[in-house]
Formats: sequence, structure tokens, C-alpha cells
Amino acid sequence: MPASRSMPLPFGLLMLCCAALAGCSTVKEATRSAANAIVPYKIEIVQGNFVSKEQVEALKPGMSRAQVRDVLGTPLLQSVFHADRWDYVFTMKRQGIEPQARQLTVFFKDDLLERTEGDPMPSETEFVALLGAERKAKAVPVLEASEDKLKPFAPREPAAQATPQPAAPLPSSYPPLEAPAR
Repeated sequence: MPASRSMPLPFGLLMLCCAALAGCSTVKEATRSAANAIVPYKIEIVQGNFVSKEQVEALKPGMSRAQVRDVLGTPLLQSVFHADRWDYVFTMKRQGIEPQARQLTVFFKDDLLERTEGDPMPSETEFVALLGAERKAKAVPVLEASEDKLKPFAPREPAAQATPQPAAPLPSSYPPLEAPAR
């Protein structure tokens, strides 16, 4: 084989490697921007007891533990070391919204409500508005179809059916369910 024919192959391979190495930084930047454009789904995490402002306002000093439980629900934390204290904790983490955390502590004295301490609680209306916040309203598809669009789905005329044969007559009496006693 002549030497001139074997030369272009290594030279072509060398040029291909140089082009690939030169393009690495461009590919790396394009890959990084594509990866940053993709946002993974993050699951909503809601933990604890939601306590509304209306529920806190319904608490009155002197209420029994059962009455407080009826208003607020079962506390998230009941410490063995703090028998006269119930803690209601609520946390919510949603994608695109700042995490929410609220706490209410209820103190008892002689099994009667003494006082409450905690964060300011949202009203039920405010909480529902918070749940709907940051939700992108998607375009609602048109739910009406014109007559022209419904024609392909119109029921077809039933084919002529053969006349059904009459069923065999029913027996005038049925056999007994149990065998006669002897």
C-alpha cells in the first residue's frame, strides 16, 4: 500500500478528536442550561393539626381536656414529662411556596384550660386561599360540541334482529328444597 493513502485516516481522526474536545465546553453549557430548565416534582408535605383562628377563639379558660380536644382535635404532642401541656404543630411544604409552620401550646391546671400560647393562626378562609395560591389556572377546554362534531358519534340504526324464540314454559311446581323426612 502506498503511504499517501494511510496518512488521511489518522489525520481525519485527529481532526475529529480536536473538534470534539473543542465542543466539550459548549456541550457542557448546553447540558447545564437544559438541566436547569427541568424542575423535578416535589411532593406536598402536610403534617400535624391545622388549627384555625376561629378554633383558638372558641377556647375559654376553665374548659376541660375533653372540651379542648373537641375543639382542636387530638394534640400532635403529649409529653409524659409535661402532663399539663398539649402541643399542636402544623407544617406544610409545597413547591413554589414558602414552607409554613405554626404552633399552638395549650396549658392545663387541675385538668382545666389555663392559657394558650403560640403563633397567630390564619382563619379558615385565609388557609383555603393559601391552598389555592400559586396554582396555575390551566385553560379550560371547550366542553360543547357542535352538531357537526357529534355526527360521527351518532348511534347507528340497529340491524334487523331475528325474532326471539319463546322460552320453555316454567314448571307448575318446584321440587322441595329439602328431602322429605322419613
